[in-house]
Amino acid sequence: MQNILVTGGAGFIGSNLISELLKNFDIKVYIFDNLSTGRKENLPLNNPNLVFFEIDLSTDYKEWPVIKNLNYIYHFAANADVRGGILNRDIDLHQNLLVTKSVCDYARINNCEHLIFASSAAVYGEPSNFPTSENECFRQTSVYGASKLACEAFIQAYSEYGDFKSSIFRFVSWIGVGYSHGVIYDFYKKLKINKKYLEILGDGSQRKSFLDVSDGVKGIIKLVNHNSKSEIFNLGHSEIMSVKELADIVCQSLSIKNINYKFSGTKRGWIGDSPMVHLDISKAKSYNWEPKVSIKKGVINTINYLSEDNKNLFR
Repeated sequence: MQNILVTGGAGFIGSNLISELLKNFDIKVYIFDNLSTGRKENLPLNNPNLVFFEIDLSTDYKEWPVIKNLNYIYHFAANADVRGGILNRDIDLHQNLLVTKSVCDYARINNCEHLIFASSAAVYGEPSNFPTSENECFRQTSVYGASKLACEAFIQAYSEYGDFKSSIFRFVSWIGVGYSHGVIYDFYKKLKINKKYLEILGDGSQRKSFLDVSDGVKGIIKLVNHNSKSEIFNLGHSEIMSVKELADIVCQSLSIKNINYKFSGTKRGWIGDSPMVHLDISKAKSYNWEPKVSIKKGVINTINYLSEDNKNLFR
């Protein structure tokens, strides 16, 4: 039986990953989560192979519960508010970079074999080439993206020191069952209050790629099977969609007609919002992974989930 630790395991991606792992592998799963955004309701807590610890990872890693001989650490705990760095320049440093440094040290002293990290397409800033490959040269446009890039660098350095093997995944926006924040969440929440009017950040022309969580977790599990000290993979979709097209699908899914859109911005919804996010997933495809769920179907899955889970929406 393998020992696996998932930081942020009660969150959207972490809980979906855990469900997939428990369904298909003989494992013992340990979870570290402070429940700031995650929920225990997301987890099969009655499963005897799951152990949950409510922990603030900003504390000294030497005080965390000791789990020796870890096969994998999936490090998904992070600040996920890309926009927040405009007003608070410290949160991404503390919750992303410094926590990741502590996770690296914890992995080292507990003999972890393989560290898996949830990075972001935000590290590319506003690239010149689309779809954007893992080798793209980039300039940072957000403190969030800068923190994720710095996390990647620390993880790679520890891997070069021989402390553990690592896999780094640069995500587009994930959607689907368990979804708890993001543009679809914002649209749905606004439409629950007012079905005649919807404010959309930017001019609606921003074009983004989205990935259904059911495809994403399968990709993570499959792509860790590489032979390098450290590898970086884009995890995204071959499809792309404008924000206005996304809003249309949300409204259609909720049977809302004759709605007025109010666009509040230019081609960027906020400082650091890339007008185009479309990652090249050919490297992941070379490892025999590609998404099966269309973006439109993923959006509908997300709306259906939010419609059934209003305690998540207004908690």
